[in-house]
Amino acid sequence: MLVLIIGLVLFLGIHSCRIVAEGFRSRFIAQRGAGPWKGLYSLIAGLGLALIIWGYGLARQQPVVLWTPPASLRHVASLLVLIAFILMAATYVPRNGLKARLHHPMVLSVKAWALGHLLANGSVADLLLFGGFLLWAAASFSAARRRDRAGQVRYPPGTIGGTVLCIVIGTAAWVVFALWLHGWLIGVRPFA
Repeated sequence: MLVLIIGLVLFLGIHSCRIVAEGFRSRFIAQRGAGPWKGLYSLIAGLGLALIIWGYGLARQQPVVLWTPPASLRHVASLLVLIAFILMAATYVPRNGLKARLHHPMVLSVKAWALGHLLANGSVADLLLFGGFLLWAAASFSAARRRDRAGQVRYPPGTIGGTVLCIVIGTAAWVVFALWLHGWLIGVRPFA
């Protein structure tokens, strides 16, 4: 469990700089440039992600079960993860209505993904992993919205075509991941 915790601290910690240490981040970039910041950020995030994957895999070998979620929550989880995939697509598809309305669809995607997985899983490792990401995403979304208000950020209006494209891409990616990749990569088939 320690490996998972260290991974979460590193990964979510570096991703929290804009939440809790905006001044440090800005000074670092002003003194050393954006390239070194991106390099350091990538190194810490990559190491954290590797430790999360390894630590979660270790924790799954001897799970400490806190609760057994009812089977019906798997359906809720699947719906939330579908929404997460659509929101993730909205992060990258230009001029879509979801980004125009929600402003930070990637962070909302993480919230939906984490909540869905938290509802469908009941071990200590699940609580740490998905609960940690859910708390981080809530704090990150709030901080991003405050920065938007302070900077008077305006998002371009979305188009119907962009929004439909988000839904199509997100749904297609969700189908591929849920039916094939999740079982292959994670070892759990959501619809088995």
